[in-house]
Amino acid sequence: MKITIAIDGYSSTGKSTVAKQLADWLEYIYVDTGAMYRAVTLYAMRKGLISDGFFDKESLIKKLEDINISFTRDTTSGKAEVCLNGENVEQYIRTLEVSSFVSPIATVSEVRAKLVEQQQRMGEEKGIVMDGRDIGTVVFPTAELKIFMIASAEERAKRRYNELVERGDDVNFDAVLSNVVERDHIDTTRDDSPLVKAADAIEIDNTETNIEDQFHTILQLAKDRIAQRI
Repeated sequence: MKITIAIDGYSSTGKSTVAKQLADWLEYIYVDTGAMYRAVTLYAMRKGLISDGFFDKESLIKKLEDINISFTRDTTSGKAEVCLNGENVEQYIRTLEVSSFVSPIATVSEVRAKLVEQQQRMGEEKGIVMDGRDIGTVVFPTAELKIFMIASAEERAKRRYNELVERGDDVNFDAVLSNVVERDHIDTTRDDSPLVKAADAIEIDNTETNIEDQFHTILQLAKDRIAQRI
């Protein structure tokens, strides 16, 4: 018996990493909802709809029907990568510039409604692991397993900084930390579907937990929930 696994939490808490691990082990479908919002953000940036101090929200809303987001699997790494209108944009959506605009985009109710509808269709057959900000509260409020991941802002900024440096991006730590703190504020205070822990979610603080231990902890939780459904 397959279940739905919802993983929510703050940015750079490793939601995507553990969600991919779970999906691979369980042979479930993995959906990175954060990548979907990043793809919409990239679209808005390319169309000149958002920049420093400027956001043409109404024009973006009108163009939502022109945005098609899908996932493809990299044949070499086996990783799911996001496509925007047929173009693989995985390498473009992970930049600090996109990160700086994704939270304002995610506050737009029409954007959230469009993506939530797509996400719910993806999970109709269960056997899915989805991570994001509102999966357990809005997208799949009846998910059999809900995880809420947290870590200190400093630790999350360190992880994000190292990731960007390894990719060759020219960034400084203070800018990354500032972005993390700002995104936390926007995500938790927006009117539409703010980041909040579902009442029945299990909180995982991975500030000082390595990836392997965290995976085995959450995998056991998943196994327990699956066993309860049999």
